[in-house]
Amino acid sequence: MINRIKKGSKEDKVLGGLFGLAVGDALGVPVEFTPRGELKRQPVTDMIGDGTHGQPPGTWSDDSSLAFCLAESLCRGFDLHDIAHKFCRWLDEGYWTPYGEAFDVGGTTEEAISRLKEGVNPVEAGGRHEFSNGNGSLMRILPLAYYVEKMSQEEQFELTHRVSCLTHGHPRSQMACGMYIRYAINLLRGQEPEEAYKGMATEAIKYYSRLPYRCELPHFSRILEANIRKLPEESIKSSGYVIDTLEASLWCFLNSKSYEETVLKAVNLGDDADTTGAVVGGIAGIYYGLVSIPECWINTVAKKDDIIDLARRFCKCVSGF
Repeated sequence: MINRIKKGSKEDKVLGGLFGLAVGDALGVPVEFTPRGELKRQPVTDMIGDGTHGQPPGTWSDDSSLAFCLAESLCRGFDLHDIAHKFCRWLDEGYWTPYGEAFDVGGTTEEAISRLKEGVNPVEAGGRHEFSNGNGSLMRILPLAYYVEKMSQEEQFELTHRVSCLTHGHPRSQMACGMYIRYAINLLRGQEPEEAYKGMATEAIKYYSRLPYRCELPHFSRILEANIRKLPEESIKSSGYVIDTLEASLWCFLNSKSYEETVLKAVNLGDDADTTGAVVGGIAGIYYGLVSIPECWINTVAKKDDIIDLARRFCKCVSGF
């Protein structure tokens, strides 16, 4: 499969992004919640199984499941109600799960899906409390980058915020998703990591200097006003808090030279290892391409052929924009 993909092509970037996310997720699943100190002594170096959730090697979590639900929905156009329906099917029916059953479901996401099933408007379903700022919308947002890439910047931010609001409606979560998608778009357009990062920061400061986002900007100061790459590892947190995940993902990507180095650095930060791996794996997959991901890891990933089929259908869809 890999040998037939042209490096740098749209197909390489779409397959790279979706597999990059799933592989990073699967590498982190067995060590989710593992303290960083323990992983310093015994780091993850390859795809393993068992561990935290007792799953086989190559098992991805809700991070990938919901990203795949989003990608599949976008194949038919942008419809928040259809995305919401697929999220409900994931939780109730095991739709787009590795083995037919959802596991490791985040509380904020589950509560939002319950509201969706009650008929709440999708843009109003996500939690808006400050303590609802987990990484549950950031972890699944990547496919949107391909869909909105050729839209205006205003539309890119607006649609990203709406998709975040399905489960996470607080402005801080919306902003984290907005910054991540802008960074992914810059990479899709061929920019180098540092250039893409500086451009994203400039764009985000300008856009988010408006209400209701302006008062949230200080929470992103380490990303927007400093250079996250230069911070020492001990200052990088890898919890389930959305800003920690965004910071850790950018830090790992900007301090690595390959897909493999990026995702292993991420999962070995510990704590919410699968989500950090998934979030950074997506952008690393875009930048380095499918051809950069170890083939043995791709071959181990659950439902590999289904992911390939989805990625190719999705590629045809977004190539028309």
